[in-house]
Amino acid sequence: MNIRLLDASRRPAVRVAFAIAVLLGAIGCSDTDEGSGSTGPDDSVPISGGSGTTSSVDAGSEGTAAAEATSLDGIEVQLTPVASFDSPIAMATREGTDDLYVAERAGRVQVLTSDGDDGFEVGDEALIDISDNVSTESELGLLGLTFSPDGSRLYLSHSDADGNTRLVEYAMDGDAVDESTERELFYLEDEFGNHNGGQITFGPDGYLYYALGDGGGAGDPLQSAQDPTQLFGKILRIDPFGATDGEAYSVPADNPFADGVDGRPEIYLYGVRNPWRFSFDRETADLWIGDVGQGEWEEVDLLPAAGGAGAGLGANLGWSEVEGTHPYEGGTEPEGAIAPIFEYSHEDGGCSVTGGYVYRGSAIPDLQGTYVFGDYCAGELRGLVEQDGEVLAEGPLGPTVTEGSLVSFGQDDDGELYVISNTAGLLRIDPA
Repeated sequence: MNIRLLDASRRPAVRVAFAIAVLLGAIGCSDTDEGSGSTGPDDSVPISGGSGTTSSVDAGSEGTAAAEATSLDGIEVQLTPVASFDSPIAMATREGTDDLYVAERAGRVQVLTSDGDDGFEVGDEALIDISDNVSTESELGLLGLTFSPDGSRLYLSHSDADGNTRLVEYAMDGDAVDESTERELFYLEDEFGNHNGGQITFGPDGYLYYALGDGGGAGDPLQSAQDPTQLFGKILRIDPFGATDGEAYSVPADNPFADGVDGRPEIYLYGVRNPWRFSFDRETADLWIGDVGQGEWEEVDLLPAAGGAGAGLGANLGWSEVEGTHPYEGGTEPEGAIAPIFEYSHEDGGCSVTGGYVYRGSAIPDLQGTYVFGDYCAGELRGLVEQDGEVLAEGPLGPTVTEGSLVSFGQDDDGELYVISNTAGLLRIDPA
């Protein structure tokens, strides 16, 4: 595999000069039109998800079972099957319960109840089923789910029956969803059926983060990723609890375009093609993003937190001027753009990065602090160890799933990690 480990000196400070940014302006590998993506359920798409709760960012908090890994030597892991599903796509946890929640691309959210002995049982009925209003054409579907930090509300990100993008909220009534409380936070018309992003999760700051791809097609035909007046090609940050004057949400005051003058106030960072899984390190609050490339390069982005918050605030990751660190079709790297910490080419079978999590569990001490991710096409789990923005080690961890099935990862409340395969279901990463 043609791999480039990127020098930390190429990675500018996370905060970008916003005025310069304004003046400047998943999925699928080598896609040339709307339907040729290649990373997810059915024919393509890694889509979204993640834990609905976030732990403290105190580096000395419980969960750190061992010193940070400095290499991948001696790490031995295996995949333990947990449950089978119909094209699973994302996983979440909920405050107040050990249950796991798995989204199926067709529109169902299934509940896995802990049996108290490291096992789970799938519930007889779905938590919610919105399949009547979900399209699964191309890379569409139910793409992400999360719960509010207190577990009182459920959020779903999905493509509706017409292929447009929706983010909706429901109130929880005990362990059930009160569907009569559905509230729409976002509705975006999509011209294409790919590069939808769709992951949603609450960050360490308590705000809701929402990843949107560049709108689809090949080569960002809408030129949205570098345009701060458009929401596509961005990660958004909103406060769904602070709505006033009939608005669906409020905007954090420190969002880079919060005043709405030079860009959409919801934007948190921009210049992404199809952010196919992002996560916050539960120990450091660093933000990690797997951004799916166009036809040649896949990238992993690390955006360090500043004082426990603000990881990636206002960052420009460069698409569609660059693919990874490489000019795209004669493009010029935007001034102040953040280069990926790691990139790899498609030469050896990889085609679409699936972002994961930094391991913070206790079952595999040697894996502590390692970023675990994969590639949809290759199907292998990989680990990346970094220190101060420099890669110390990167490589396969051993286990694989069927090529063309690695759609996502999940993290439970203990920091243990799970692999989501759209053919093999939910699998836990355990010590070998």
